[in-house]
Formats: sequence, C-alpha cells, structure tokens
Amino acid sequence: MKCVTIRFLLLWWCCWWVSVAFVEAAISSHPEQERANQLWVSLLAEAERLRLPTKFLRVLPPDFIQFEFDELRTYAAEYHPGEHRMLLNRSLSLNAAGRVLKPLGRMTHKELEVLYHELFHAYMDYLMVRGVQLWEPERSWQTLLHVAKEQQVCRYGEVMITPIVQRMDEVESRYLTEAESWEALNETWAVFVGWVVWNQLELLQQTGKSTLLGERDARQWIPRLKRAFEQGEFRGYYVPEEPSERRLAQKRYLAKSSQLSLEEALVIMEQAFGFSNDFVKMADASLGPTWRSTCLTEKDRVN
Repeated sequence: MKCVTIRFLLLWWCCWWVSVAFVEAAISSHPEQERANQLWVSLLAEAERLRLPTKFLRVLPPDFIQFEFDELRTYAAEYHPGEHRMLLNRSLSLNAAGRVLKPLGRMTHKELEVLYHELFHAYMDYLMVRGVQLWEPERSWQTLLHVAKEQQVCRYGEVMITPIVQRMDEVESRYLTEAESWEALNETWAVFVGWVVWNQLELLQQTGKSTLLGERDARQWIPRLKRAFEQGEFRGYYVPEEPSERRLAQKRYLAKSSQLSLEEALVIMEQAFGFSNDFVKMADASLGPTWRSTCLTEKDRVN
C-alpha cells in the first residue's frame, strides 16, 4: 500500500511539474510573440509609407524570421534556410546596437537593397516549408514556387560560370547538384529583387512616383531593366558542394549567359511585387526575345 501511495505521489508531482513548466514557457514566450508581431507590423507599415514592395512580405508570419546582427567583414548579409535565421551587419540594427532592425526610413538605398535580398530568401524558404500557393489551385503552374522548381531543372541544372569574377568573358560549364542549382536560382532571383527595390528608390527620389503603379512610370523604369540585362547584372552564385572545388573558390558566380531570364523576371514582378498586368506586358514587349529562356515550361508543353 505504501508503494502504491509513493508511486501516486511521484506521478502527481511529475504531472504538476510538467504543467507548471508548460505554463511558464507559454507566459515567457507570449511577450516575444507580441514583440515579433509589433516589429513586423511596424516594418510593413513603414514599407508602405516609403512606397516599397510589401506583397511578398505580407505572406510571411511575423515570427518566421529570426533577426541577428554581427560585425560582418566578408559579406553584407546571410540567410540560413531551415533555421529561418537572418544574419545582418550591425549597421542595419537600431543605433548599431545589434538588437533590433533599425527603421527602414533611416536605411540607405543600398542597405534596403541588401535587406530585401535577404527577405526574399526568407520568403522562398517559407514557401518551401509551408507549400504556400499564391494563386488559384487551378492555375498552380503560375505559383512562384512551381515556376522556381521548373526553372531549377531547365535552366540551373547546367550553367556557365566565371571562374575568375573579374574576367567575365572567361567562362566554364558546370553541372550542378540539386542543392547547388536551388541556391543558384535563389541567389539569382534575390539579386533581381534587390535591383528592383534599389531602382524603385532611385526613381522615387528623382520623380516622386512609384514604379509599381502604372504605364507612365514604365517609360523610365523599363530602359533601366533592359540595360541591366545587357550588362549581365542579374547573376547569382552557388557554394560548391565538392570540397576540392570549394578550396579553389568559396562561391561560383554565374556567367552572363546563365543570368536571370526574362520569363523569370516577369513572374517575380507580377507575383512577388504586384506589378500591374499592363506594366508586365509592356516590359515583356519592350525587351523582346533576346533575354527569353530557351527551355520549355509545363505551360509551353501544354500549349
């Protein structure tokens, strides 16, 4: 009888301890959740005020990204998929204290370009984790994630790289692993996202108008887009998985011939940024076939 009583008391104590620990954890996590919500709402509101893109940011839950800050020497920022951790330079934190993100209005155009580059990585990470569909199910081939998977296979499985970054005319072919090709696509797309944000800020400063609105603004924005394609600005990179190659170069940058295609740019403009359909059509018509992809997508095969 005594053994039964002792066992009962031990069981009761364990249950009580677990319940107390659970309640304490819930209480302690609640302020963190509230803080994350407030910071994210403030970020979206300020982005709207500055007429920066918010469409893809609104898909992200407020507590999805874990912001961290450090004195970065060799790179501007870094996003860690899976961990949902964004490592930024301390200069992007409030008063460079390394605690919270500083207001967007106090960032330079270059800092906002870097931030949006990393935020887009977080967005793609979220789509992969949650399988979020941005468009109607019956038009699933148009979702950003679906297009990304198609382009990964048909454009980033085999790429041209510049072994020496300073010599863009010297190129070599590489067959990429699944992880390498996905990183190459993500970095290429994020480069374009950063470029869009930087140019939006520059034109907004010059004209006071947003490129996200209508046709009139396209007359200034589209020539910039065409010039960027001509100069090969939309080139990403990947980190080689092979140790022997990684000893030669920590990163392999894509050559101009493997830069972003026009189709990819148009999908990002419409689905991630929310450019108007008329604006996207005008960009498509203005740039012509030169920068189009030569690979067939599911849509092309169906048609």
